[in-house]
Amino acid sequence: MKRTLGALVLGLLCLSIFVAFAPSLSAQQSVDWWSTFRHDPAHMGYSASTGPMTNTLLWSYATENSVSYSSPAVSNGVVFVGSYDHYLYALNAANSAYIWSFKTGGKIDSSPAVANGVVYIGSQDDKVYAINATSGSKLWSYTTGDQVESSPVVVNGVVYVGSNDHKVYALNAQTGTKTWSYSTGNAVISSPAIADGVVYVGSEDNNVYALNAASGTKIWSYPTGDYVDSSPTVFNGTVYIGSDDDSLYALSTQTGARVWSFGTGDFIDSCPAVSNGVVYFGSEDDKVYALNAETGSKLWSYGTNNQVESSPAVANGIVYVGSDDDNVYALNASTGSTVWTYGTTDLVDSSPAVANGVVYVGSVDKSVYAFGTITVPQSSPYTPPIPEFTNQAVALLLVALVTCSVLAVFASKMKNNHGKRL
Repeated sequence: MKRTLGALVLGLLCLSIFVAFAPSLSAQQSVDWWSTFRHDPAHMGYSASTGPMTNTLLWSYATENSVSYSSPAVSNGVVFVGSYDHYLYALNAANSAYIWSFKTGGKIDSSPAVANGVVYIGSQDDKVYAINATSGSKLWSYTTGDQVESSPVVVNGVVYVGSNDHKVYALNAQTGTKTWSYSTGNAVISSPAIADGVVYVGSEDNNVYALNAASGTKIWSYPTGDYVDSSPTVFNGTVYIGSDDDSLYALSTQTGARVWSFGTGDFIDSCPAVSNGVVYFGSEDDKVYALNAETGSKLWSYGTNNQVESSPAVANGIVYVGSDDDNVYALNASTGSTVWTYGTTDLVDSSPAVANGVVYVGSVDKSVYAFGTITVPQSSPYTPPIPEFTNQAVALLLVALVTCSVLAVFASKMKNNHGKRL
């Protein structure tokens, strides 16, 4: 009898813990969050999350000024995005509920990066900020010599970011102290990409740079014919990056040698996305392009009605991108045909982020937009003050309930046995 009861107790304990923890584990495994500019440190611009097949508006959120080049980061059910009203916003990804906002001293073109419960972002007040993702309180700030329009990326406890003071910075992610800086010949609006211990970034001195991530020493540089405000994408030994000389370049990560280049009709400030052997990017010649990643040959191009500075996001066989014709586009990744469009009321230079079935993007019309349907149900993130039972708390309650029930059974049995002896 004791063995049977023991087995029953063990089974109930295991079941209670599984029931309590399984939903959260399932959700964590199912959602590919877009936690930094271009999704990941290498700037692939690709999400394993599904994306919307229609232009169904999930929600929109109005800020007090343009959401221009700042692009959303989405992590643990929260959307983080900057605005020209000087604020960084944290919004519930499912319903746009306001969680908190943090005011900087200038407009925000930089896109946030989220790592280890901290949000990092630059501002035109010349600073890089680290902000608690839960509370919105400032942890530290670092002052550069000019505006910070570049978007930070966080790898191995280091924040990498450019500044208009001509420098690339590496800052300690916990303290904000400078690890190193590297001086280029002009403003660094380009956002660094990191891969295999190397920092890749463009500068308005017309060069693309590869720097040692640990020391900041230059490995190589490649000269283009004009400003390099585009941000690099690194994949399979190749750096893809645009230039204001109207060309997209594919460079060897090892040597910086040109593998190929492709000419468009105007500046390329858009950051490329790479998926399934194809490079996608926009140009100020009003088009979105798809090129063979190995050869640079054109697979298709799609004409919008104005320049494309927005950087495309790829998910579920669809390319999502904004245009200065005020529209958000969803294009078939294989053919370039239109899947859907959505008209905002001003320029869409912000780059879309895709997470958990939803596309998030900003517009100069002062709004942040979300299209699609939440795929994996999410609890309200970062919203204390209403107490909720977490899955862990439920587990403990179930364990306590089972334990009390077993003790009651044993007590009753012992009482009955004692009465029989009498």
